[in-house]
Amino acid sequence: MSASFKRFRIFPVTAFLLAGVLLGLTIRSVHIGEDTMAQLRKLEDAFLLINKQYVEPVDAASLAEDAITSMLDELDPHSVYVSAEDARDMQERFQGSFGGIGIWFEIARNDDNLRDDTVRVMSVIGDGPSERAGLMAGDRIIGIDDSTAVGLTEDEVTSRLKGEIGTQVEVTILRHGARAPLEFTLTRDVIRLYTVDTSYMVDTVTGYIRLSRFSQETYNEFIEHVRALKDQGMERLVLDLRSNTGGYMSEAIEIVDEMVPGRKTVVYTRGRRPETTSTYRTRRTGILETEPVIVLVNAYSASASEIVAGALQDHDRALIVGQRTFGKGLVQHQFALPDQSILQMTVARYYTPSGRLIQTPYKDGDREDYYEEKFASLEEATYRSGEYSDNIPDSLRFKTARGRDVFGGGGILPDYIVKPDTTVALRAVLGYGLTRGFARQWFRDDERRLRERWRDREAEFVTTFDISDELWASFVEYSTDTDADDPLAETSEEADSARVVTADALHTYRETLEVYLRGRIAQEIFGHKAWYGIYKEIDPELNAALGLWGLAEGLASWQESPRQETDLPTNRR
Repeated sequence: MSASFKRFRIFPVTAFLLAGVLLGLTIRSVHIGEDTMAQLRKLEDAFLLINKQYVEPVDAASLAEDAITSMLDELDPHSVYVSAEDARDMQERFQGSFGGIGIWFEIARNDDNLRDDTVRVMSVIGDGPSERAGLMAGDRIIGIDDSTAVGLTEDEVTSRLKGEIGTQVEVTILRHGARAPLEFTLTRDVIRLYTVDTSYMVDTVTGYIRLSRFSQETYNEFIEHVRALKDQGMERLVLDLRSNTGGYMSEAIEIVDEMVPGRKTVVYTRGRRPETTSTYRTRRTGILETEPVIVLVNAYSASASEIVAGALQDHDRALIVGQRTFGKGLVQHQFALPDQSILQMTVARYYTPSGRLIQTPYKDGDREDYYEEKFASLEEATYRSGEYSDNIPDSLRFKTARGRDVFGGGGILPDYIVKPDTTVALRAVLGYGLTRGFARQWFRDDERRLRERWRDREAEFVTTFDISDELWASFVEYSTDTDADDPLAETSEEADSARVVTADALHTYRETLEVYLRGRIAQEIFGHKAWYGIYKEIDPELNAALGLWGLAEGLASWQESPRQETDLPTNRR
């Protein structure tokens, strides 16, 4: 990756994934006006008086953190304070690696759907310490070093398994079929956290890549998967950015550079300080400059995802399909405080090549009104898109390179909108997590036999495994048992929530729910990637996209012989 890109971060909206490059500005390095200094002294005096004179002792650290948070609340919804502890915990997610043993785990539950407090290995990360030592999915960790692992929380397990690279940790496990516990000595190593959730060939010419976020390694991962798919005959690509909440802007720019020919603007930023005002352009011949591309987005595609979608849409390079994106056009930088806590503060706005600011309007840092208004307008953009686009003022209307209408002021409106299923009964089943919960319970009841039967046979499972009438009846019984606890609930309040799912409703949507069940069972046996290979059968956005290649191919061919002031068919009306 070129070192010329600044490590600007367009941070996610649901998790603050922190990295280590900081601007390092201090009060001494910034010119402060006389009035500002007077207000700073006032703040300092109030803080000292409260600490010295208040009727009861106060926690100075908490008081300071509350004051910082209150100041940031007056700015915008994405400027936040991150404690030193949270900063350390989240650092690894942007860096893409950490020192650990290479497993995904959960705290297991017993047959009564209550926690039995053992650590169950969900999957083993390829070429990590655990895989090399012989740990397997389904193993239950009962000891870590010289202490029991029974009764620990997920955070406690994580803190004991992780550590400095090169150090060792001993784990004791229970395994189906083993007569006694097994002990392993594992050497902690760098564990890659991949951002490509999955990639595969949808058919003989169509490749599919799903990106979960933009970390330091996303571009390299993307190129690796593109090359692998091309080796399998890929002639066109579906890039899935649904629920990708963002990350490194530089990675988003690099990916766009692989698809947009020539030297064209990808994104530009504007802020108060010179270092926050920049324009980023494509620079090289890319690996995907001529292939038709469709990008999938939804309401949780944000920030860096919107940079990719916006640039490809503005340059008429890809067809955007799905629902309107989140609408986050603010750039945050990290400012380190003395205790290693961080001010994650907005320093600039970013704009797509056509000049669009896609940030949803906000009033100061009022997050409640911000999200309420955001999702209210999202509903209109999804279900009444014609009315929504007609009401957008001229100041927020822009043109793509080809002359198509695009809009600013709140996310990226897709070229082709796919309306989500609004069936109440089906959404209730899926919302309760019943297919996932049942799959876990059913799998655990016969885990050893299922693993032995399907080991190394994932492709065969996908094509041959069916939901029998007996298995379906068990799922219906499980889903309509209003007295049963939810096996995925994290609290007793969640577990006690009543289910309002009827057998008739389940039978009505049996065909769809059977796909969910097959996918969730595959996920239990083979790991999370197996889910996508089955869910694609009923994935509404993906299946809609597969019928739109004529439009995507038109955009791809237009790149070679541009014709201005033309438009593509759209379903926005």
